[in-house]
Amino acid sequence: MRKRICPQCKIAAMYVKNQSGDRRLVYVMLDGEVVAKYPEESLDGFCLEEVYCLGCSWHGSPQRMLKHHG
Repeated sequence: MRKRICPQCKIAAMYVKNQSGDRRLVYVMLDGEVVAKYPEESLDGFCLEEVYCLGCSWHGSPQRMLKHHG
């Protein structure tokens, strides 16, 4: 399972938010697909256009993340 990584701190752990400010832990796959870290959690109602890094202050679109091949 290859994931994109944060362009700033180089980790794969991200989260997304909904309008209430709730967070869901996610990964961004190489093709840009945003998937829940825990498959049983739904991403319905969460904005998948912007992801936030758990390790630093970076946030942006999934396409702006670096492709990690290792």
